[in-house]
Amino acid sequence: MKTAFLFPGQGSQYQGMGRELMERSPEARAVIEAADDVLELPLSDILCKDGEALNQTEWTQPAIYTHSLAVAAALDAGGPACAMTAGHSVGEFGALAMAGAIRFEDGLRLVRLRGCLMAGAGKARPGGMAAIMGLDDAQVQSLCRAASDAETLVVAANYNAPGQVVISGDVPAIGRALALAQERGAGRCVRLNVSGAFHSPLMEGVRAEFASAVRELTLTEPRCPVYLNVTARPTTNPDEIRQRMLEQLTAPVLWTQTLQAMQEGGPGQYLEIGPGRVLTGLVRRTLGRRTNVRPVGKMEDIVAAAESAE
Repeated sequence: MKTAFLFPGQGSQYQGMGRELMERSPEARAVIEAADDVLELPLSDILCKDGEALNQTEWTQPAIYTHSLAVAAALDAGGPACAMTAGHSVGEFGALAMAGAIRFEDGLRLVRLRGCLMAGAGKARPGGMAAIMGLDDAQVQSLCRAASDAETLVVAANYNAPGQVVISGDVPAIGRALALAQERGAGRCVRLNVSGAFHSPLMEGVRAEFASAVRELTLTEPRCPVYLNVTARPTTNPDEIRQRMLEQLTAPVLWTQTLQAMQEGGPGQYLEIGPGRVLTGLVRRTLGRRTNVRPVGKMEDIVAAAESAE
């Protein structure tokens, strides 16, 4: 049975999410301790203790990356092989590391930089994000165009599932977009607790510095296809991965399209590798409630996934 590994993005984190892994899995503990050594900072404290740092973008991103790969290390001892992989936003870096396209250490440094740059961009030009439920993709694109003007803009940033799109941009434009969404029959609109307008042109100001780091990154051919956010298509080409990694800063996450493309590859099950169960819900909403998908973020999940592979 083919298994697709999915890696969650920002918003899936929760307090103390690394504590059990540190206590019960030597493989996971080694990954988390290695992260401390690489960053020369106590990321393990942020993963294992309660505190506000976990919800700060510059820490959230490396924390999710590290937690996901700690789970993957614990699962690797007896779990299913990864036949294809994808990650939502920052989760894409976990997918690339899982597939062997980047080394854990290099990916961690890049994700830490990415988080710092995105947090800085949010301070330089304050923006936000909001989820719109109940409208299709074309309707959301239309209201974003109507809500943007010469000074402020808003765009569709995350196509998460049919009828669930996240918009991103300047705060005034988001307000106008949400008002239009309600007028046009949206079922629900929710402003997200994020520090900037991610996956939008408002991130353009940090592109040059991130591009410099991406150019220096060592990339190798992944062991399995990686489905990229920007194209929603699989690749094993390091040059394409490098190019799309940079584009992902300002381009939308095509998650609905990614899952639909992965389904064509015939996976028998999907595993959400990392904190939370956000992607599990999106898989069921996109591919159907009977889709074989499970979250794998805690020790009981790791044990169950390993047993199912026997």
